[in-house]
Amino acid sequence: MKTIKKISFNDIESIPQLVKDFLKSDIEGFENAVFSKRNFENQIQRKQNSFSQEKRMILAETIENQLSEYTLSSKQSENLGYLRSNNTFTITTGHQLNLFSGPVFFIYKILQTIKTCTYLKENFPEYNFVPVYWMASEDHDFEEINHFKTENNFYEINEKSGGGVGKIKISDTFFISEFEKEFRDTVFGTELILMLKEAYKSGNTLTQAIRILVQRIFSKYGLLILDGDNKALKNEMIEVFKNELKHFRLQNASKEKVESLTEKYGKVQVNPRKINLFYLTDTRDRIDFDGVKYFVVDKNIEFTPEEIFSELENHPEKFSPNALMRPVYQETVLPNLAYIGGNAEIMYWLELKDYFNELSLPFPILIPRNSMLFLSEKILNKINKLNLSIEDFFGNFTKLVNDKILNDNKILDVLNSREEILRKQFSEIKDLAQLTDQSFGNLVKAEETRQTKSFERMKKRLLKAEKIKQNELLERLENLFLAVHPAKSWQERVYNFSVFYSDFGSEWIDFCLDEMEVEESKLIIVAI
Repeated sequence: MKTIKKISFNDIESIPQLVKDFLKSDIEGFENAVFSKRNFENQIQRKQNSFSQEKRMILAETIENQLSEYTLSSKQSENLGYLRSNNTFTITTGHQLNLFSGPVFFIYKILQTIKTCTYLKENFPEYNFVPVYWMASEDHDFEEINHFKTENNFYEINEKSGGGVGKIKISDTFFISEFEKEFRDTVFGTELILMLKEAYKSGNTLTQAIRILVQRIFSKYGLLILDGDNKALKNEMIEVFKNELKHFRLQNASKEKVESLTEKYGKVQVNPRKINLFYLTDTRDRIDFDGVKYFVVDKNIEFTPEEIFSELENHPEKFSPNALMRPVYQETVLPNLAYIGGNAEIMYWLELKDYFNELSLPFPILIPRNSMLFLSEKILNKINKLNLSIEDFFGNFTKLVNDKILNDNKILDVLNSREEILRKQFSEIKDLAQLTDQSFGNLVKAEETRQTKSFERMKKRLLKAEKIKQNELLERLENLFLAVHPAKSWQERVYNFSVFYSDFGSEWIDFCLDEMEVEESKLIIVAI
């Protein structure tokens, strides 16, 4: 394995402009939320002054209880102890409970979280920094997480869903035997199969499964795992949830920011609702208010204001934050400095700045996670032979293919030269036409449009004909694109980590950690 290139997100066409502007500190009001030593120094002071010792004790006890069934590494035990001290802070990432971790970027974002803690310890040695993985156990979209993909197969489980996915118990284990067929003959296939069998044993919940898997892979690095589906932690959110139910504060406080981001970038990632909370029963359903009563959408459950506030006081664990409220929950219960997430996550965090200010809650530093791409030497050689660069596969590839097909095409050269002559002739005629009446001028413009369109039609027909003629080249280009972008998406969003682990084992994890960027968001390209 060898890293051959690291490309800044600012140089990649498909990275959302909002994320690029954020990284360049070009969005007013977010200058303090981007990665810098100065910002971390300030964030440490802000969080230290706002996070109580009582909260630290609740957090440490909660994590200790949740990990009580597992043998902690010495680094985990050390980090758990540090959490009780007011000179300790967390760096957090979060993710859904995807089957066997889902797409491989799950691994990358956790590794970046771990490495960021190492960077901060080196720069602020008087403090401790603990990496945390926040489990999205309360999500209820089971279809979004019930599968993963390898190069050769698609694996999924079928279970009864509707409530928080973390409580779903595993009964369908057929996918394990199929996985075994694919990987048993690979170098580290046996290890992968044992991981899968241990985590997805019949009767385990999805929360248990992911905790077992993450613990197995990352415990030696000191990562702590936190499940927010917890009464003690939600007890700290009672006043915030009450304010949300009474005054719809998240929507109201973020309205101006949502409008400004929408105006500049066309849309926001997630639109706030009037009430950004769910109610947990056997399912997870939205809470709404009709002006008189609160009701649970799609359930025959209603509350008077007095009843819902009493329910919140007595059973805060039944109230579940949605995607926009979850960041507030996380930053309330953690001594957190920074959140590492994907582009979509970063974009919805940006909507919340004013709401954080209203709550007097320090808004964290936001770090768009790095991306990684692993390509075989064979694929890289094919790219070089066609005089292409890896950057070409992250721009307008359709235009690149068309240019390649029509490269040094004599007919195209003639068409372009004749079209240029035509445009010059019409330019002269239009200048003279201005001396006559308007109707004649309009006739000239219409005729220019008609004739130039005929050139466009000829060039399109030429391209079509050349694609048929150069079918072999076209096929090579398309196959290379799919090698870089399986299923026409970024590799990390498609393949499971098993694709790489099967060949390199834990060495692959350590390599990714070593190569992971901390101070700048990049696409890291590796030859294997």
